[in-house]
Formats: sequence, structure tokens, C-alpha cells
Amino acid sequence: MTTLDTLLDRNRRFAAAGPPADLPLFPRLKTIVICCVDPRADPAAVLGLGLGDALVIRNLGGRFTPGTFRTMAALRAIAEAEGTDPGPGWNLVVLHHTDCGMTRLREHTGLLADVFGVDPGDLGGKAVGDPVAAVAADVAAIKANPFLPAAFQVSGLVHDLATGLVDVVVPPAPLRPGADAS
Repeated sequence: MTTLDTLLDRNRRFAAAGPPADLPLFPRLKTIVICCVDPRADPAAVLGLGLGDALVIRNLGGRFTPGTFRTMAALRAIAEAEGTDPGPGWNLVVLHHTDCGMTRLREHTGLLADVFGVDPGDLGGKAVGDPVAAVAADVAAIKANPFLPAAFQVSGLVHDLATGLVDVVVPPAPLRPGADAS
């Protein structure tokens, strides 16, 4: 049996169980999770997310990059086209993890700079080797972005692969002070 056969078999079981009929286009928890592509750090398993609970943006290292911002801009345009206001009550969760494969790329400064959309000399601010510092750097970059809804609650988490636990590095707070986060 090939990997594709395995996946198709799993899909048939999913469909036979009856896929949820009333899934909303936008997540029930009004949450966007930015996280790593690493299969050891799947946010559905780590955070107990069910189908339809959250939007998940996965990339190398779970970092806030120009590509992440473009994805969020497109999601906002879709929300507005649907008459939804992605603002108050929405959560933006940055989820990094220990032992990230990205740390193996420290010697590949050109590649890392391209992934982050920065000059190679600015890589130090990305804290590639330290997930706690990386989460703080990404949350700071998100808060500095004037184009994201001010009332979004943003938080930063680090998942410890050894224990399975998640630590809150940056507690939830509005993107900009004074914004109504209700």
C-alpha cells in the first residue's frame, strides 16, 4: 500500500463518518494560529483544535514573515467579502516549539534571510536559535504592523517537544494599547 493509498483510505473513513455539515467559513474560536510546518508540532494535537475551530497558517519556523502577512491580508479580504469584521474578539496566536528544524539553517544565512524577507545582516533580530526570543520578536513585529486590526488579541506560546506542554511567553493583549478587545 502506498502513502497515497493510506491517505485515501483515511479519507474514506472520514467521509463515511459523515463530515460535519455546518462548518463555518470562519473559525468558531475566532482564532488564527501561526505555527511551524514541523509534523511534531501540529497545532490541532498540541492545542486540541477540532475541525472548524481555528485558521492555521503554517510555515518554516512558524514565523511572522512577509508571506504570513500576505496570507492574513487575503483572509481579511475574504472576511470583508463575507461581511465579517475580523477585529474585536479575534485571537492571533504565535506558536513556536523547541528543537525546530530551522535551527539547522543558521549557516544558510541567504536562505534564512529570503524566508524572513530581511537582509542577511538583520537575521540576528529573528532569534533563530531561541524559541522564546523568536516568539517575542514575532509578536513585536505583529504589534508594529499598522495594517492588522488593532483589537486583535495577540499572544505568543512555545511548545516543548520533550514534555508536550505549552508555555505562555507573551500573554494575550490587544495589538495596540487602547483597542477594544471584546
